[in-house]
Amino acid sequence: MRGLEQIPWLYDLGLDVAEALGLRRWREWLVRGARGRALDLGTGTGRNLLHLPPGSRAVAIDPRRENLARARRRGPAVPLVLARAEALPFRDGAFETVLGGLVLCSVEDPAAALGEIRRVLAPEGTLRLLEHVRAGGAAGELQDLVQPAWTRLTGGCHPNRETERAVEAAGFHVDPVSRRARGVLRRLTARR
Repeated sequence: MRGLEQIPWLYDLGLDVAEALGLRRWREWLVRGARGRALDLGTGTGRNLLHLPPGSRAVAIDPRRENLARARRRGPAVPLVLARAEALPFRDGAFETVLGGLVLCSVEDPAAALGEIRRVLAPEGTLRLLEHVRAGGAAGELQDLVQPAWTRLTGGCHPNRETERAVEAAGFHVDPVSRRARGVLRRLTARR
């Protein structure tokens, strides 16, 4: 069985609900900060492409053809590339901005993906993330408990990853002014 994240219409339906409940403002924040050549990492069905600011030149990647077919409708002029975050087919320093919207929870190897992000990000470039992370206390323990079934059901999402810690461990400096938290959601910018 494919996971829910790999059924584009069902994934979009779930995100429609989440965005109506407030996630839209966070997604707009994520994409509004794109500058220069931007990589939309794990574009999924292309929801970020709708919010790209004028002057940014995006390239979108995703490991699923079905997602890219749906993303084409949202970003008809954006180059779409079939690729995984752990093996980005771009030269070193190719992007001024890398956008990650709810993607690091689903990559197989977050450390490898962050290493690739660091490699393709220009020296003065910015990583912009919107992610869900492991909660503290009993809520985090509950995430740990449901993670195996949740990961199978969704097709790869790990609700209990400590993404901020992984970003810092990969050599990025998180800008504390940019960091916002609401429940298990985080948004932040980071630099090499």
